[in-house]
Amino acid sequence: MAFTTLKIFTLLISSFAVVQMAMAGDPDILSDFIVPANVTTVDGTFFTFTGLRFLVGAPVSPVFKVSKVSTAEFPALNGQSVSYAVLQFPAGTTNPPHTHPRASELLFLLQGSLQVGFVDTTNKLFTQTLQAGDIFVFPKGLVHFQYNADAQKPALAISAFGSASAGTVSLPNTLFATGIDDNVLAKSFKTDVATIKALKAGLAPKP
Repeated sequence: MAFTTLKIFTLLISSFAVVQMAMAGDPDILSDFIVPANVTTVDGTFFTFTGLRFLVGAPVSPVFKVSKVSTAEFPALNGQSVSYAVLQFPAGTTNPPHTHPRASELLFLLQGSLQVGFVDTTNKLFTQTLQAGDIFVFPKGLVHFQYNADAQKPALAISAFGSASAGTVSLPNTLFATGIDDNVLAKSFKTDVATIKALKAGLAPKP
């Protein structure tokens, strides 16, 4: 009897652990909101972010640009498990392959068209061409991209994230701009060191 009870208890604990892993994300907070130590007055201003006002009525940026609204820019988001970004795509520009390790992304296309896609853990590619008004979801942690293939018109999109700090890992920058040994990269990509050096040079900051 005791052995059976122990097995049931172990099964329940294991099941609880699986559920907890499935629900993993930003930790729950024990208050309505979190006030930073350096904030002395909390009113409506604390819960208001004005950093995107420059977008209203302005032309799309001449280069691809992401304007983030995460807990770093908007402290009131701390503990709320949400954040935002506005993506501006001039004609012919791309948001290179990247991941968000702590959140799924829900992209809403406001203007133009975008080719989007992600690769799942079986290396299957899912792609779609979005038109203004469309929404696309990028699952948490998976490599994905967006590309404005239109050579004439810009595109504008808003992304919502299920974390106050989704994080971004840019594959080109992570692989070729962080000092990983050229020989390691050449062997990994089945190419030569000269090609790797050329890729690194292309990603080097412009003087």
